[in-house]
Amino acid sequence: LKAGGVAGVCVDLILFPLDTVKTRLQSPQGFRKAGGFRGIYAGVPSTAIGSFPNAAAFFITYENVKSMLYHGSTSYLTPAAHMVAASLGEVVACLIRVPSEVVKQRAQVSPSSSTLRILSHTLYHEGIQGLYRGYKSTVLREIPFSLVQFPLWESLKDLWSWKQGHVVDSWQSAVCGAFAGGFAAAVTTPLDVAKTRIMLAKAGSSNASGNVLAALGGIWRTQGLSGLFAGVVPRMAAISLGGFIFLGTYEKTRQLLL
Repeated sequence: LKAGGVAGVCVDLILFPLDTVKTRLQSPQGFRKAGGFRGIYAGVPSTAIGSFPNAAAFFITYENVKSMLYHGSTSYLTPAAHMVAASLGEVVACLIRVPSEVVKQRAQVSPSSSTLRILSHTLYHEGIQGLYRGYKSTVLREIPFSLVQFPLWESLKDLWSWKQGHVVDSWQSAVCGAFAGGFAAAVTTPLDVAKTRIMLAKAGSSNASGNVLAALGGIWRTQGLSGLFAGVVPRMAAISLGGFIFLGTYEKTRQLLL
């Protein structure tokens, strides 16, 4: 819990400006109208509050499910165990992440409004379900992301450990995390764009229904391939750096605590 929480806070706060740029590139009104480079830390209170419990919930679930699946499993089933553990971890973590993400993204494209004002406005007009708008699309983004990132991270660590003859250090784990995160970020960007459009959609609009396929279809018709991969560069940069900081900090904190 502590190791995951510390890792989550570190990565979310350090890389927040890149996340803001990515969100504004993906927003329907366009980068400049969404704020450009102004108010680059808009929405950071929402992230600061949500990042510790979100990351802690993920790693508690991930490590426990992984340890349960390891018992009696053969080596060739190990990647499948990582996939299942990561997927369940994301489902649990998204219960905390999505409300924080909704408020954060709306603040990022409305830098003149405070986080508290956006939270109260969302609750007043849409209720609790407004805070969970995009839950399904977030899970549908995070599960494929985790199916790629975590087995790749674990495999790269095992390969590096085998090559050097001992368990990888925390910085080596961080390098593996950076590569795994960047690759997973690139291939799941269209799902991230769809999630952003759903979270930013006005109440009552077609995207507000949360239909991921409809959102992807709308983006493809209006903007084509470039629209589906909007913000891919800052997303890859943020998640590669994030993978380095997040997974490296997690391993180091865990080693210190254990």
